[in-house]
Amino acid sequence: GLNFKSSLYISPKSENKLLSGKKIVITGTLKSMSRQDAISKIEELGGQVTSTVTRNTDFVVVGEEPGSKLVKAKELGIKTINETDFLKIIHQQ
Repeated sequence: GLNFKSSLYISPKSENKLLSGKKIVITGTLKSMSRQDAISKIEELGGQVTSTVTRNTDFVVVGEEPGSKLVKAKELGIKTINETDFLKIIHQQ
């Protein structure tokens, strides 16, 4: 069969980026930073922020008062992380 995992391999140029190739969705309100700051930080670390949860989403950052994206993530079995865990990830660099 087809192997789609190969697209997740990190190219040499971006191997030092923590979130290289990751598709991330943010739902709810983050207390520690604006959504735009969070998006900038994710992109800086090689990740891509998408507005909808799909099977291709790597994880969903869940802030306060999350919306339907959290429900969708649970339906699809997508990993969810809270803001505290998100902050730990982005400060690991």
